Amino acid sequence: MTRGGAPTDPRPASAATSGPAAAHRRTRGGTPAERRRRAGGVRGSAWQDGRVHDPATPIEAAPLVQAWRAAADGGRTPFTIPGHKRRAGGLSPVLGRMLDADVPLFGGLDTVKLTSGVLAEAESAAADLWGADWARLSVGGSTHANQAVVLALGRPGDTVLVARTAHRSTLLGLVLAGLRPVWLPVRLDPRWGMPVGVDPAVAAAALDRHPEAVAVVAVEPSYLGTIGPVAELAAVAHRAGVPLVVDQAWGAHLGWGPGFPPHALAAGADALVTSAHKTLPAFSQAALVLARTDRLSAARLERAFDAGHTTSPAGAVLASADASRALLADPAGHELLGRLAGEVAGVRAELRAAGYDVPGPEDFGPGGFDPLKLVVRTGGLGVSGVAVERELLARGLPVEMADRDGIVPAVGLADDAGSLAVLVAALRDVARRAGASPRTPSDGAGATPWDQWAAEPPEAVLTPRAAFFADHESVPLQDAVGRVSAEVVAPYPPGVPVLVPGEPVTGAAIAALLAARAAGSRIAYAHDPQLATLQVVRDGAGTR
Repeated sequence: MTRGGAPTDPRPASAATSGPAAAHRRTRGGTPAERRRRAGGVRGSAWQDGRVHDPATPIEAAPLVQAWRAAADGGRTPFTIPGHKRRAGGLSPVLGRMLDADVPLFGGLDTVKLTSGVLAEAESAAADLWGADWARLSVGGSTHANQAVVLALGRPGDTVLVARTAHRSTLLGLVLAGLRPVWLPVRLDPRWGMPVGVDPAVAAAALDRHPEAVAVVAVEPSYLGTIGPVAELAAVAHRAGVPLVVDQAWGAHLGWGPGFPPHALAAGADALVTSAHKTLPAFSQAALVLARTDRLSAARLERAFDAGHTTSPAGAVLASADASRALLADPAGHELLGRLAGEVAGVRAELRAAGYDVPGPEDFGPGGFDPLKLVVRTGGLGVSGVAVERELLARGLPVEMADRDGIVPAVGLADDAGSLAVLVAALRDVARRAGASPRTPSDGAGATPWDQWAAEPPEAVLTPRAAFFADHESVPLQDAVGRVSAEVVAPYPPGVPVLVPGEPVTGAAIAALLAARAAGSRIAYAHDPQLATLQVVRDGAGTR
């Protein structure tokens, strides 16, 4: 048991050689040593001997990739779901193109009874690569993976310490689990105004004030590529006897390229959630959740994962996650990451020469910034990031995020010098035509979501769960100040809540949301995305 009462296996997983924990590891593919012996191997399949032997690359050797290829090329006539049977081209060529890759797990990659164990083999290979005791591949993105971990942390009413930059998925996980968050503000870099993680001293003080806490939850890297002191946070959490969980959705590639910061488990965290699809060559929604089980229960993690995962997982999504794992395990993947980091460094230099402000690893110290992240500040040119986004969209160049201060073009392992050169050329052209007065990111400080995430949060009146289920009403925006929020409201991207169910609505929070909306950001999850009204808890409704 942890000090807050969340059930865990008290023994280090590597030391447990019998009993439920050891049995669980066997079902997921054996001990780490056994997994290492098999991780790159190829074996026959009970599924009609359907593996593709003698693969040309480590990606093609990945267990689920072989199973997908065997199913896709095998000429089967399935009488299982999905209903399109990979024959939708007879209805519409476009629909056929859309659905031809969609091979299910059940009756596709494996039999309906999962007799070949190919998914367990792939998950064991992932656990071995990241040095975890437990691993699952998700088709529900980091949203599902975050919520699975939160469900495994404690019992309803337990306290968890959570970085204020937590994604909406983590907040809704707290609602599902009935946990009580103590929010930890993040620090902002004084030059760039970007989050640089939770101060370990702040986390330690919060743990002293809340000895009942069962876990600490952090977000590293941030949406903007900055990376806080994960090792120090892990040490603080472990001294208090609780696990550190890291939402590493934007850092699936961390730890594998030369000079890249370590991934969260390597830095000492107990659980890691990551999205394969964000930077790796994987289908949308492909994600992984990995954990060490000395402070977390494998059985609880397993139940929590299955509670929210579909019972009809898409085999192609799973196979693409396995392919990404194989790429990271391959020295060629490490070399690819190193080359791409060099290309991105060159892009930063070119954009700075064109007049943009572009932070890089050198601005944040060792391990403090993702070498693949591109954050392009446009204020020095006197234009907003949203205006630059419109210019890029007109050229067929959508970017991941745009707000008042700049743009975030997402760079992934499929990018290369050619694709990056197209982006640079377009941004240079925008810069040549810009001519307004420069503006720094600090202009209007206090009226941005980042300032809200760095501020001390208001004291909660209700837990997120109690507020979520309480009777509520819609009131005019300004009348909501001082009332208890009943809804999640966040600019998207990045999907980090500014308003949290159960907390009083503040004037500063409203100002930040209005400023984001006026600058062109999308306001997500709100009942009224125009922000004319907000949903608040009816007076007297709800319990803590």
